[in-house]
Formats: sequence, structure tokens, C-alpha cells
Amino acid sequence: MGDQAVYALNDVDLYIPSGEYVSIMGPSGSGKSTLLNIIGLLDKPDSGTYELDGRLITDWSDIEQAQIRREKIGFVFQSFHLIPRLTAAENIELPLILSGVPVAQRQSRVNNALQAFELSARAHHRPAELSGGQRQRVAIARATIMQPSVILADEPTGNLDHQIGAEVMALLENLHHGGTTLIVVTHDRELGARAHRQIGMRDGRILTDHSNDAH
Repeated sequence: MGDQAVYALNDVDLYIPSGEYVSIMGPSGSGKSTLLNIIGLLDKPDSGTYELDGRLITDWSDIEQAQIRREKIGFVFQSFHLIPRLTAAENIELPLILSGVPVAQRQSRVNNALQAFELSARAHHRPAELSGGQRQRVAIARATIMQPSVILADEPTGNLDHQIGAEVMALLENLHHGGTTLIVVTHDRELGARAHRQIGMRDGRILTDHSNDAH
């Protein structure tokens, strides 16, 4: 910023075991979304190293990182990021198309996802014709259609009312119970407290990191 260097993350040392449920909390500008983007291979760190599944991937090419991201990581965002001109079913199908999954297999997996997320009746509706909760369910179905080992959720209930937000979190937590690693970024302390482990950030640093014994 001008002639001043601003470090979005500074001296972060973090290990998240497979299958864990983690919340990352902190005020705006604390670095939590940048941390999530690095974990999700959307951003590259200027220095330091990052290992995923025991593989050092910091220096992998963009193409190699994109392949790992497509196969192992699912993203759920506050703003849904659905493609407006595609139907719910087509949005869910998109990762399968990009991964070259055969048509017959794609149709079967999309139908199963629509049914699992109670979206079958809305399969041919575009995002503008869906409620906020339905759009977020489509986004979660799309994020999990490749059966990733990690789900990264950035303020996943930010645009939803309390009841619908609780339903969305129940969906994500159900995926965690099935063995998926779940990492949630949130401003909401109540939401963050649902996680088994809570990480607190400020000014690009991890200030607190503790487990919730109640879980």
C-alpha cells in the first residue's frame, strides 16, 4: 500500500489433521480469508511452505495445483458463486464436466446429489429462481460432487437468516461426520463455537488455537 509493505499473513504455523472440524475467526483484515485461500491453493505464499496430504506443493505449477484443487478441495462461499445462466443441476454438474467424467456417470451423480440436498424439484431452475438457502445447497452440492477430502467454507451463512444458516451448517457438519475435513471462516462467534477447534486471528497472526472439549 503505497511505499508500505502490508503482510496479510505473518509467521503463521498451522497443522490441521485429516478429518478435523476447524473454525477460523477474527475481525475484517485479520488474514483469515487469505489463510483460507492459501489452504485452498487460490493464493500462493510469498515465502514459507505448504503441505497437503503430506506432499510439499508450494512450488507446484498452476496447472498441477489446479488439478489438486479440483480433486481434493471443495469451496463454499458467502456469495454462492453460482453461474447465473446454468440451472441448479448444471451448476452441480460443472466440476464433473471439467474433470472429464463420462456423461452417464455425471447424470447419476448429479441426480443423487439433487436428491441428497433436497433439490430435485428445483433441478431445472436457475439461481435467480432459487431462495438463498436453496442456492447455498446447490453450492454445497457442487463443492462436494467430486467427493473432496477438504471443504473450505468462507462465511457460508453470511447471506442467510438464522434458521436457514443453521440448516446449511448442519449439512456441512454432516459431511464432516462422514470423514471430510471442514474448515470454516466466520465472524460469528456462535457459529465458530460449533467447531471442534477454534483458531483466532488478528493482524495476520494466529493469536489463539484451542480445542472445544464439549465436542
